[in-house]
Amino acid sequence: MKFSAADSDGGHLILGYGPGRILIGGRIYTRGLIISPERIDSDWGPENAIDLAAEHFEALLALDPQIIIVGTGKHQVFPDPNTYLTLLQRGLGVDIMDTGAACRTYNILVSEGRKVAAGLMMC
Repeated sequence: MKFSAADSDGGHLILGYGPGRILIGGRIYTRGLIISPERIDSDWGPENAIDLAAEHFEALLALDPQIIIVGTGKHQVFPDPNTYLTLLQRGLGVDIMDTGAACRTYNILVSEGRKVAAGLMMC
């Protein structure tokens, strides 16, 4: 899917996504990544959502967001809540969804000026 009329004045935006790829700022990413308005880390997460661990969530927390989004690939897969319990205890919003929904939600939050970080696994 390709997004139209993306305005990147608020930071990095996702321009499109599809099976095995995410397009950001003219570059195609083919591995799991972390994106925030200020930063992209192009090597994040396990191959399978079931293998998400606390260290994957800690990498997102290091960006000091107010909201964390995790895209778990083609399907929404909830990891063990203990892997992200620390984030919830700090009062952070944590949303787990399929990667397509995560891409769309991330862009909306950035356009609203929200401090968001997303960990995106490939579909």
